[in-house]
Amino acid sequence: MNDTPTEHSGSTPAGLLSPDALHDAVTRGDITTVMLAVPDMMGRLKGKRLNADAFIERLQSGAEACAYILATDVDMSPVPGYDLTGWETGYGDLSVIPDLHSIRRLPYLPGTALIHADVARASGELVGVAPRRMLQAQLERLSGLGLDPRVGLESEFVLYQGVVQQASPARYRRLRPVSPYNLDYSLDHPPALSDFFQHLQDALHGANTPVESVKTEGAPGQVEVTFPYGEALRACDSYTVYRHAVRSIAARRGMAPSFMAAPETGVGSGLHLHLSLWSKGRNVFAARPEETQLPEALNQAVAGLISALPHMTPLYAPTPNSYKRYTPHSFAPTRYTWGHDNRSCAVRITGHGEGQHVEVRLPGADANSYLALGATLAAIVHGLTDEPELLPPCTGDAYQADRALPIPRDLDEAVADFDGSKTALTAFGNSVVRHYTHAARVEIDEHRRRVTDVELQRGFDRA
Repeated sequence: MNDTPTEHSGSTPAGLLSPDALHDAVTRGDITTVMLAVPDMMGRLKGKRLNADAFIERLQSGAEACAYILATDVDMSPVPGYDLTGWETGYGDLSVIPDLHSIRRLPYLPGTALIHADVARASGELVGVAPRRMLQAQLERLSGLGLDPRVGLESEFVLYQGVVQQASPARYRRLRPVSPYNLDYSLDHPPALSDFFQHLQDALHGANTPVESVKTEGAPGQVEVTFPYGEALRACDSYTVYRHAVRSIAARRGMAPSFMAAPETGVGSGLHLHLSLWSKGRNVFAARPEETQLPEALNQAVAGLISALPHMTPLYAPTPNSYKRYTPHSFAPTRYTWGHDNRSCAVRITGHGEGQHVEVRLPGADANSYLALGATLAAIVHGLTDEPELLPPCTGDAYQADRALPIPRDLDEAVADFDGSKTALTAFGNSVVRHYTHAARVEIDEHRRRVTDVELQRGFDRA
């Protein structure tokens, strides 16, 4: 992970299209479709494909979308019980407001531009439970402290042979990974996988979402993609483009990616967050040659992460499957620990000198990047303002750190701590905590009523 920020100054980040450039491209006929996208609670892009000419004509007015895009389950089924919207209010519209600093081409969809958007009520008030807005709120809190985070994401997923349409009728069983064995750090890949990598890297580069590196990971078919350090909101916007591109390109090549935290027993995929805080052009986490202790800001930030993240688990581990990744000696943490260059810890201090930063290893591949990063930044603000005590670092096997707080065993346990948590309420407010508590309980209830393969295997002819 490159520790140096790559963000450029200017009203439109380098590489993205300005509104004038979009207008010119539409006039030339280079862009004919504008995808106006709102990240939903699962981090997926939801919105409309708009005729580019029509979009340009009403560029400032945006569009509208049913409020249920932020109040459904994973199947996009309307779910009762949300304050935001419901049958009792008729499922009205929200205003979709384009972020004109986020315009980009999608080379893997010729003639198409993507614009990220925020959502607002009729009054003009931004919707506080929208994931993008939740991250923005934490960035504003840090800005009030004179600090600006820089973020690099590290994503894992598993790639299988066959498209999703073939896997679904078979209930996603008997899937074969694109590589049959562990290819961790290998540079000798099957041709189909090498071609996929090249296509993905080229597409992301053209979409102004360049990757830093791509590698195969420790499980068959597992892939890790890392992104350069940069501005926090843009990092999460780019991550949604990356996931969209992975699915599109894989489907065209007869493959199916899974961003589940545990797509198979014994396989775990993460979404690691690398970050540092900057003030007046300086990394306040940087290690000074004369210092033997952590810089004060880093000490407080790590203390905040260890103290507050246990109360926000549903924001970075949102499904029952998330908790099947947290197993001993899996490189996913099982306890809230920290250490220096220790991959068995939940929070790892890594990098050198001016590039020193933290890596938060708690979120799984199923995490919504806006929510996971929002929770992480909220925990850091807690550390900077409330100054909890930092326990000693873990210098050995963190899986054996019996005195450290364990990660919740399941989503039910996690949401019980999140709901009503003073730490979460201070960071996000009552409406957000209530909204995501309800979302978690919807998932829990759905899983509770389903008969699983394990139940059949252990009970069908044995009960």
